[in-house]
Amino acid sequence: MRYHSTRSLDQQLTSREAVLQGLAADGGLFVTDELPELHIDPASLTGGYAGAARRVLGTLLSDFSAEEIAGAVEAAYGNTFADPAVTPVTKIGSMHLLELYHGPTAAFKDVALQMLPQLMSRALAGTGRRLVIATATSGDTGKAALEGFADVPGIGIAVFYPDGGVSAIQRLQMATQKGNNVEVAALRGNFDDAQSAVKALFASPLKAELAARNITLTSANSINIGRLAPQVVYYFDAYRQLAEAGVIRQGERIDFCVPTGNYGDVLAGWFAKTLGLPVRRLIVASNANHVLSDFLETGVYDRRRDLVRTSSPSMDILVSSNLERLLYSITEDDAAKVSEWMQQLTANGTYNVGEKVNNRILEEFFGAWVDELETKETIGRVFNDNEYLMDPHTAVAWRACEKYRLVSSDDTYCIVLSTASPYKFSDVVLEAAGSEEDAKLEPFDGLRKLHALSGLPIPEPMLAMEKMPILHQEVIESADMKKAVETALKL
Repeated sequence: MRYHSTRSLDQQLTSREAVLQGLAADGGLFVTDELPELHIDPASLTGGYAGAARRVLGTLLSDFSAEEIAGAVEAAYGNTFADPAVTPVTKIGSMHLLELYHGPTAAFKDVALQMLPQLMSRALAGTGRRLVIATATSGDTGKAALEGFADVPGIGIAVFYPDGGVSAIQRLQMATQKGNNVEVAALRGNFDDAQSAVKALFASPLKAELAARNITLTSANSINIGRLAPQVVYYFDAYRQLAEAGVIRQGERIDFCVPTGNYGDVLAGWFAKTLGLPVRRLIVASNANHVLSDFLETGVYDRRRDLVRTSSPSMDILVSSNLERLLYSITEDDAAKVSEWMQQLTANGTYNVGEKVNNRILEEFFGAWVDELETKETIGRVFNDNEYLMDPHTAVAWRACEKYRLVSSDDTYCIVLSTASPYKFSDVVLEAAGSEEDAKLEPFDGLRKLHALSGLPIPEPMLAMEKMPILHQEVIESADMKKAVETALKL
């Protein structure tokens, strides 16, 4: 299997090399034209989550040996998740939630970022090369990447998050991170500023300077195919769980509702459908930064608006990088057209895919957005009705799914992706399910109050942070990012 850029066919790489490189040389994202020719029968999956992971990853990353994939799966999921199912499906009222937050940092990014270091280490073995990772985060990617890569030999990591743009617990998770190969800094600006600055690093002389020293500059964001491929697994495994429980029949088509900002999580669902999972429609749930739902409605992508800081910060994004991969697929591999649209986005802040392409997208996706009042109302309502606490991102998806059902008058089975523990956003959840006074508590008092309210166990790593020193508290400009990247590998 070969991977190339969404913007050209010039550079053809193995999946192993694409994982190491992260971003294509022309700024595009790595894709393979072989995806529609591949097939995974959900009925053939055995061996629980690990079995599904071995099958899906072995298909998408075909130049890793079966032994390498099996070893990576065991290291990533063998004993790192609090639930033995890794990503269990839970029935709440009339819906099912796919709980993706049982990993070491209590967010869905753990599923991919426990795997990515395993893939990179195996790809590096015997090459004499080193890696340095530069990653922008809107909250959850940062800690999950730091946790996965801390003290991994031959790899350094620098994480940048928007100053004031993450929750108190998210900030503490990153600020207390240990590791001799990690650097963490808040960046002045919002997530899009941070993401753009990281992409600029890849186009700067720094990449060539590092390459001359046999060091590859790469990324742990979902722009990296090694980050995206593991996310495909939990779509297949969720279907397997429901089929084995008799909730659905093998071959029955279902919907998934996905809270998303950078479009990576919902794109993984599209990959799963392309590989043969019986998905009827993917519901794209947005918060008040509804650039994606606007795009799905009109075919016009327009980032020329102010970013709104919300209670679901991982979705506070105006430039959804992974949408580029969908456009490549929907246009039947028209790299020239995708490149033209991306140039327009950079130059003008907008592009229009036209009616034909937009109608094709609408056959597969439905967009809905949820404002702040609805988000908090949903958290409180679901808790009062079902005694189940959800974080703000999950609440956005829950409410978006309800909106879709009202519009479509459809009873197709739907799984809502639950992407983070409510404890990561205890202030918001307490305001919605408790009181405004509870929401003003200090972070660790808020965790304990939320536990008293719900009885839900507090993730042990979160409690441990209360006694941990703050190791990273720099606030920098984008011009200082190069120094942080170099420090991560102690250059």
